[in-house]
Order: sequence, then structure tokens, then C-alpha cells
Amino acid sequence: MSDETKRRVQSRDRELVVRHNPKSPLAESYRTLRTNIRFLSPDDPLQTIAMTSSTPSEGKSITIANLAISMTQNGQEVIIIDTDLRKPMQHRFFKMTNFAGLSNILTNEIELKEGIRETGVERLKLVSSGSVPPNPSELLSSKKMTEVIEEVEELADIVLLDCPPIIAVSDPMVIANKVDGVILVVASHETEDKALVKAKEMLDKVQANIIGTILTKYRVGESKGYYSGYYHYYG
Repeated sequence: MSDETKRRVQSRDRELVVRHNPKSPLAESYRTLRTNIRFLSPDDPLQTIAMTSSTPSEGKSITIANLAISMTQNGQEVIIIDTDLRKPMQHRFFKMTNFAGLSNILTNEIELKEGIRETGVERLKLVSSGSVPPNPSELLSSKKMTEVIEEVEELADIVLLDCPPIIAVSDPMVIANKVDGVILVVASHETEDKALVKAKEMLDKVQANIIGTILTKYRVGESKGYYSGYYHYYG
């Protein structure tokens, strides 16, 4: 393994803070997020939750990965579905290949059971995005996608769907009507007000159940210049 590859691996290990540094304040923040989601609907727990952002690089994918790990530490069986069929990230966090996944399931190249893979984290499985298709929106809006979500629900306590940024593509709007709730990720000091308003309007247009917002990259301690991956959540 080259030095550069080692640095990349170590960097991704640090990103999965709930797994590699569970006693850190940041890991505790993810556990707080986990608890808040559970209390949103105690009598009828949310089982399928999609996460999107208005623009790229707001911390959506790493938030899902850490949230999923925190849920498994609470005894829940979790499956992540990477529905970003354009620039997927989830397989990288868990050091997995991405030759076959969701897109291949949706085109009937493989069965769902072949696409659900172990991540190395107990009780956490991943359906990676798979091969990059020429028609992501059409695949995600298909009846087959609805069937996949319904089948995965039978296999896990909670299903987290990593969606691409909503202003960039319409994919999250398609997914929003297939899940119990949607969380919008906002990067502190980065996300523009107009972009956030537009993202919410787009979700409202498809009557998405927006269950909350996560603020990422919030500066904690100006002198240290340290950014937390998760700072605030509200229902």
C-alpha cells in the first residue's frame, strides 16, 4: 500500500468518528441525533429516512454513515442505500468496491440479496450505488425502486437513503415520496440562504415529510478552528 493510499484510508477512518472515536464529543452528537429521530414518532417509528442537501459537499454522506453506526450501537439493524447514482460515497467510507449495487438491482442484473453487503460494522449493511447508469432519475422513480425499499424494510429496523443534492438533480424529489421522512443537511457558513429556501420549496412541491435539519461544519471554538460534523438538530 502506497503512502498516499494509507493517508486516504486513515482519513476515512477519522471520518467514521462514531466507530473509531466513540467517546468523542462529535460521536456523542451523532448519538443525540439518533435519539432525536427516535423521539420524533415514538408510537409509529420512522423506518425509512432519506437525507439530502441543497448543494454538494455539505457533509450529507458522512453524516449518514456515522448516524447509521450510532444506531447499530443501540442494537438496531440498519441498511444504508446509496441512491446517489452519479457521485456515490458510501462504499468509500466502508472500503468496499462498487461494481454492483442499486443500479444493477434496478436493471435486474443482480438480485437484491446480492446487492446487500456487509460493511464490517456489526448490524450495518450497505447497498452501494453500483454501476453509474445513463438514466439515474428514471431508475429511481421506477416501480422497482419502490419494491426495493419495501423489501429492505423487511430486513432492517431502519433504512437510511443517501440522496444527491436536490438542487443539482431531481433524484431526491423522486425518493422523497417513497420514504417516511426526509432530513435536509445544511453546512454552516457555506450553504447560501437562497439555496436552502429553494431546496425546501422543491421538497414541499412533492409533499415530502421534512422531519428535520442537520447543521454541519459548525465552528466549535474559534481559537481552535475545529469543525464538528454535526451540531444541531430540530424536528
